[in-house]
Amino acid sequence: QLQLEESGGGLVQPGGSLTLSCAASQRSLEYYSMAWFRQAPGKEREGVACINSRGSLTEYEDPVKGRFTVSRDNTKNTVNLQMNSLKPEDTAVYYCAAGMGACDLVIVPAAGLVEVWGQGTLVTVSS
Repeated sequence: QLQLEESGGGLVQPGGSLTLSCAASQRSLEYYSMAWFRQAPGKEREGVACINSRGSLTEYEDPVKGRFTVSRDNTKNTVNLQMNSLKPEDTAVYYCAAGMGACDLVIVPAAGLVEVWGQGTLVTVSS
């Protein structure tokens, strides 16, 4: 069964940058759409970004458009999330996820298309 592990979280000042990585094991992620979700304290989990299986299409939710970039390397079985111009409201636990389907659906938690979740990594944006 596919397993996902995130890394790269930490404390960063507002305006700073951080790159999250997601490493897959046990199976190849090449057939999955790969997405990033986040969950802030007291809030529901929300989609952040998604990239299709071939890496040819990406999808971003409005709060992160223009600031975050999702990428993948199927040869290395990894997915990255580059986060720039970070804001305090970006503070959350970030989860890597693998789903089957188009990104505009996978990125929606209520669609239920995520098959595998990582354990999450905490990002704190604070001065």
